[in-house]
Amino acid sequence: MRLAMHEHVAHRLAHALRKLQGKDDAAAKQRRIEAQEKYQLVHILERGVRTVEQIAVASHIAKGVHPDLPVKKTTNLAVDFSSLPMVDVVGSHVLSKRDGLHDTTGNGSYNSAAYELYLLLECRVEGQKLIDLLRLEDPDATEAVNSSAQLDNAAALCIQLLEPKCTAVSANTLSKQIYWLTGPDASDDTHYTLLAPLYATSLAHAVHAQVQEDRFGEANKAARQARRERKMHDGVFHDYPGLAVQNMGGTKPQNISQLNSERRGMNYLLSSLPPQWQASAVRMPAHATSVFDRLFIARPEVRRTVRALRVFLESNPDANLATRERREELLDALVDELVSLAAELQQILPPGWSWDDERFADLHRSEQLWLDPLRAEKPDEADFAREWLQMDWPAVVGQRFANWLNAQLRGKLPLGDAEARAWQKELLTDEDGFQQQLRTLRQRLDRTATEVMP
Repeated sequence: MRLAMHEHVAHRLAHALRKLQGKDDAAAKQRRIEAQEKYQLVHILERGVRTVEQIAVASHIAKGVHPDLPVKKTTNLAVDFSSLPMVDVVGSHVLSKRDGLHDTTGNGSYNSAAYELYLLLECRVEGQKLIDLLRLEDPDATEAVNSSAQLDNAAALCIQLLEPKCTAVSANTLSKQIYWLTGPDASDDTHYTLLAPLYATSLAHAVHAQVQEDRFGEANKAARQARRERKMHDGVFHDYPGLAVQNMGGTKPQNISQLNSERRGMNYLLSSLPPQWQASAVRMPAHATSVFDRLFIARPEVRRTVRALRVFLESNPDANLATRERREELLDALVDELVSLAAELQQILPPGWSWDDERFADLHRSEQLWLDPLRAEKPDEADFAREWLQMDWPAVVGQRFANWLNAQLRGKLPLGDAEARAWQKELLTDEDGFQQQLRTLRQRLDRTATEVMP
């Protein structure tokens, strides 16, 4: 029992000293001395049990809403993550398989000492948590804690630390409160339930750790450098556009909670803004016989993908499943861009633009049918509608796409008709993009054709 407790303390000390590796200044030396003193079993127990009346151990805390909310008069929840329902959005339920993620909140001077005791109580002895053994009044666990702390009631105080400090469900005038309509009559006060949101501190800490690793971890540094130098890289580059930071606690983040103090008050807020539609960025196929001439390759993502595909094929990869999946992944990206281009032109240009505007008169007939499908709904475009519904043109568009891609990849690569047929098939069999777009338009134009029949 004592061995497991001492091993836990040694692990915590090693973790603290690891952060000071390579630092020899006076401040670092002082922090090493403080860590050596702090991470002793007797000190963790002695200091921790003094905090039990002023500290709540919780996964959802009130002070994250307002720093002045009293811990003894406001509800803080210690949720068992594994008991939460599994839903498709990110929430505290994703933490269900992780231990030691609760927080300590209350008196800022005691949060750290209480947290170290909490972590000690979470350590496992022969598969069981120490706190569970104490609650079962296991004699070995009780004696080990009492003797290590040199206090006869240390075990009882440890149990008290994890008990709720506010026994009844309670909010405060400083709490955020929301009246939630639960009945049919919005004018009846009894048809509302009062909600008091709490701060999901455990989830916030897990998100912060993940974002920090994604942004500043060694793997992402290497990926970022490769991206900056426009080099091929086997890893994944993580980016969080529009990331915001909420600082909690000001100059005293420990007044909120221990985990907030460890983050120095930093809490990441992921952007929830919808993507901005940039219609002005879409180029028109003016005076062009094909969008594949200059328009398509001008799209940044298309250029990047073609470059990646060329480099990949020039590496002469083995003919295996991984190679096929990588090639299909890059081709899917090109097809997605092709579908996006068609959708953008259909949104920003009026139906019939390929005929009404002489700037587009040179555009190949198959691409007019593809990019200007709603021209078929115009009263004087019966021939165009009939031609569209015959569906001969998608194969022509596929062939033009294949010829274009072959031309982009030529050089060191021996490409011919076989490769062109493969590129064409990839476009024409894309169920989630190109084919779905065609099905949606066909259903609309079929209805239009039915309505105009005499």
